[in-house]
Amino acid sequence: MTIAPAKADFENPWGGEDELAVLTFNLNGETFAIKATVVQEILDLLPETRVPGAKVFVGSVINFRGKVIPLADIRLAFGMETAAATIDSRIVVIELAIDGEPTLIGIRTDRVYEVTTLPKAASEAPPSVGMRWRPDYIDCLVKRDGQFIIIPNLNAIFLSQADRTGT
Repeated sequence: MTIAPAKADFENPWGGEDELAVLTFNLNGETFAIKATVVQEILDLLPETRVPGAKVFVGSVINFRGKVIPLADIRLAFGMETAAATIDSRIVVIELAIDGEPTLIGIRTDRVYEVTTLPKAASEAPPSVGMRWRPDYIDCLVKRDGQFIIIPNLNAIFLSQADRTGT
């Protein structure tokens, strides 16, 4: 399985631009952001269908506009505990190119904040020492208002999880 575009380096999220339009959301008290261009829709929680024998990372599917799509819990890739859904929980539907095909995937979040822009000047590569998460799972960290926003490398996360599950 291949997922494109592959992360070339720390500059990748910006694609030569000085600002990046992102959707910010919360997972276990941490603020994450994904490129707004991959976001298809933000949904209230939907009924899930568990997939027998599937790994927990993508253990269920949802019906999105008449299509069955996988529902991922990326907090598991970061070694976080799963969390019970709350009134603020949402599903962010994204589109990634998997094996060269546009593929819709739902991502569970604890809360969606906003669509905003992040300046490249406030970003830096994840440190190679002292991180509790795999550095290849993080495109970069962006400092805003005294806090860090984590931009995950969804391509690396989904490729690595697919390799672990044998799909």
